[in-house]
Amino acid sequence: MSNISFSSVNELKFLLKEKKLQKILLICGENSFESSGASIKLKDLLKNKELKIFKKKSSYPELNELNQIIKSLKDFSPDLILAVGGGSVIDYAKTANVLTESKNLKNEILNSNYEIKKKFTKLAVIPTTAGSGAEVTSNAVIYIDKIKYSVEGKFLRPDFFFLIPELVLTGSNKIKSSAGFDAIAQAIESLISKKSNFKSVRFAKQSLEISFKNYLNYLNNPNIENTSAMCFAANLAGEAISISKTTAPHAVSYPFTSIYGVSHGHAVSLTLNKFLKFNYENIKYANCNFDLKERFEIIFQVAKLNNINDFDKFLYNLMSKAKLDNNFKNLGIDIKNDYSKIISGVNMLRLSNNPIELNSSDLKKIIIDRSLWFFTNLS
Repeated sequence: MSNISFSSVNELKFLLKEKKLQKILLICGENSFESSGASIKLKDLLKNKELKIFKKKSSYPELNELNQIIKSLKDFSPDLILAVGGGSVIDYAKTANVLTESKNLKNEILNSNYEIKKKFTKLAVIPTTAGSGAEVTSNAVIYIDKIKYSVEGKFLRPDFFFLIPELVLTGSNKIKSSAGFDAIAQAIESLISKKSNFKSVRFAKQSLEISFKNYLNYLNNPNIENTSAMCFAANLAGEAISISKTTAPHAVSYPFTSIYGVSHGHAVSLTLNKFLKFNYENIKYANCNFDLKERFEIIFQVAKLNNINDFDKFLYNLMSKAKLDNNFKNLGIDIKNDYSKIISGVNMLRLSNNPIELNSSDLKKIIIDRSLWFFTNLS
């Protein structure tokens, strides 16, 4: 992807030179801000600013920490929020920036009865992972009592984003493999989502082409070129799902993160293949305004494969090479005993985007039988 050019550092410098942006609330990860190199890269750019830093501690965005960020935002009243980190950091910033006027934040999010009329201030984001595409989406995730909820609205989309591959390059392989696979899953799910359209298909297809070409090299032989490519792929996937939203694999992934601590992209990988096969094998029951088989043909074409079985093996091999463990037992997941707890955390809004309607018995079979099915298909 040598034709990809990133001038975001210069653009960031230009933004921060604005005299009206004197007070900046910096939201970042507790460790990633330093480990990514962001603290060094931003030091000179922020030296003449009145700066307040909030370092998030939770591994996923949750209500108590969100309330702390909102308090910091209202107390400090910055001219700009600068979010530097992965999807959780960016989601915190996006949500806090639009819900400062909430009277009962928990109930409003639980019941989706929040009213978003404006932003508190301008928001700029710098992703330190190549995966979520949160820098271009108009929704954010928040967990309440370990159950995932979405906050959505046009005002959540950041005003500025800056892709700086050097800050992504230094991430651990565990973070990069999970985040990178999230971008892949988002692109695949976007292509078959009921809400997809011509524009989202174009974004998703391009994202998938870039990811399939660069993902493993980005993990095994990282350099600026393949890291830049994965940043771009994640950005395109974000643009795609901002239109189409995600489907069943994402809907089911959230309890694996909140209950067992499985990182988000890794959690999505646990059921992606089984849901894809279910959708393909039930194409005749598709409830969408496009030809679902044609969308699968696009996916096969990008992967340079001919059918769902070959693509199924291709994806599992990709996961295996990326060291995304799909064995529930290895991940500390007692799937049969914990099934009820897991299913109670499924995001029904995302599940409804699936092109084939899923009933409770379908879900149970896919989730519980997934592990045995995985080993059978690799043999």
